[in-house]
Amino acid sequence: MIVPILAGWISGWVVNYLADVLPVTRRFSRPTCPQCGKDYPTDSYLALSACPNCNHRRPARAWIVQVFMLIISLTIWFRAPFLILAFHPPYRLAYALGMILLTYFATVFVIDFEYRLILHPTSIVGALLGLGLGLWINGPLTTLEGGLAGLLIMLALYYLGVLFSRYRAKRMQAAGQETDQEDALGFGDVILAGVLGLMLGWPFIGFGLLLGILLGGIAGILMMLYLMITKRYKTEALMVFMPYGPFFITSAFLILFLPGWIAPITPR
Repeated sequence: MIVPILAGWISGWVVNYLADVLPVTRRFSRPTCPQCGKDYPTDSYLALSACPNCNHRRPARAWIVQVFMLIISLTIWFRAPFLILAFHPPYRLAYALGMILLTYFATVFVIDFEYRLILHPTSIVGALLGLGLGLWINGPLTTLEGGLAGLLIMLALYYLGVLFSRYRAKRMQAAGQETDQEDALGFGDVILAGVLGLMLGWPFIGFGLLLGILLGGIAGILMMLYLMITKRYKTEALMVFMPYGPFFITSAFLILFLPGWIAPITPR
């Protein structure tokens, strides 16, 4: 019981720390208060306490991540019956490897959700992790095919996104709005698709990307409905961009850890 609790809480610390420092400094550094810019004392930071200098509270995300990683650690450890985990062939994910993978997933999810960034350091770590996991699960050919397919499929979607961004800019100019440099998809999404392709292999990466796009589409529809209900659709619809990394991460999580949940729609 102590092992999964410690592992879950420590992994939560890791995710929160990386999400706090990497988008700001792009390297390992001391976490600072976003309000006053002062360094957090180590004990205050690990205790999720408010900044001792300005009393600025830690974001709700810090506690959400800690609780989520603790729950998922306990769930994997005891293999709860309501969660159909992929510990059997063809996945064979052991507890330690599963927690490392989930820590990576959570880090990418949180950073992209908050900052709309998929950073090169996380991509490099993900590629190494994905290559090792893919070789273990699927073998070299399927792993490399998955990585290449993920890159090429998302690269095509990236250039479609570039065309959409140009169309969007023209529409904004016609409406008298100031244009920006926002892209429908970032190149980080292309790299992430390659990383997930190494993990999932071919043809599961194709299904994984499709599932991620569908999840993102559902979220987009809900966002549009919200804008319509609040009568802000005409003025803000073109200003809404959602990060797709969290949806691709969620898709990969479902395929690797919850295959039973999506079995009816999973390719065989």
